[in-house]
Amino acid sequence: MSVAGEASPVTPFGDRLAAAVERRGSQLVLGLDPDPARLWPDAVGARAEWRANLVTELADVERSAGLVGAGAERVARLEAAAAVLAHCAGVIDAVGPSCVAVKPQLACFERLGFGGWLALEATCAHARERGLLVLADGKRGDVPVTARAYAQALVGATPTPFGTADGLAADAITVNPLLGGDALAPLVTVARTGGRGVFALVRTSNPGAGDLFDLVLDGGGRVWERIAAAVHEAGVPGPASGLADVGAVCGATAPVHLERMRELMPHTPFLLPGVGAQGGEVEALAPAVAPGRGAALVTASRSIVDAHETARGDPADAARAEAERLRAAAWELR
Repeated sequence: MSVAGEASPVTPFGDRLAAAVERRGSQLVLGLDPDPARLWPDAVGARAEWRANLVTELADVERSAGLVGAGAERVARLEAAAAVLAHCAGVIDAVGPSCVAVKPQLACFERLGFGGWLALEATCAHARERGLLVLADGKRGDVPVTARAYAQALVGATPTPFGTADGLAADAITVNPLLGGDALAPLVTVARTGGRGVFALVRTSNPGAGDLFDLVLDGGGRVWERIAAAVHEAGVPGPASGLADVGAVCGATAPVHLERMRELMPHTPFLLPGVGAQGGEVEALAPAVAPGRGAALVTASRSIVDAHETARGDPADAARAEAERLRAAAWELR
């Protein structure tokens, strides 16, 4: 029981994640990797007036800050950012009911500059309004002082002389642990303070992942196995779910490793990218589910958003159907 005037205890990320999975009936994470050249026309067109107003407001802000010279290129970039936001909102509205979280790829927004970051913030806010968790996919990692700043930017807050400045307020972030334990620690600490989570790269989904992650160490075992042990050590299981607040990014394109990964990380939530466009199959991911459904987050991006390119028809309908198919397949895993 909380005493009057005391802050309520923070729910650990593992417990928050497990509860969200059960509440939503889904382990599916929608990856948002918006390409300004491949947006849904209907989603963008439906918000035409809203986009125009937003571009005008953002251009005024830039102009007042002295950032605009000739202006044409900057306005074009603002228009692209507004279109990306409209697209992402449309995708979330169509697919969100089948998902537990969204995973915006930060680089896809950041490449659009000032307007792109605002589009990212608004996309995350839209997802939260729809009851979804937000996993910020930036794969951040640096020396400790910079790692702490990264964490504050994405899952924490920064004290300033003018008050506390909130960052993106994501529920979790992806991080690169290859700088070592002292660089990982600030990311985990900042996230844990607010009941947020961290997903560290253990073995990624790209074809070249084995170039480094599969190297054999002098003392035995492979690089990814050593990282997995460190991730297990860094995480703290939640009292309700038993799931840790430090997760692992484990590529769904190499499911042969999942059983060993689960041995090394028995309480760790796995973020499993690579389903669909990269060739990963949901049915091969069963070992990840051993601690419970919340321990296996199946991620799909292009295979959902671009489903209309093979299924034909309306993009929203095609995406909705593919997301529901993946959700149901993941839910049946044992």
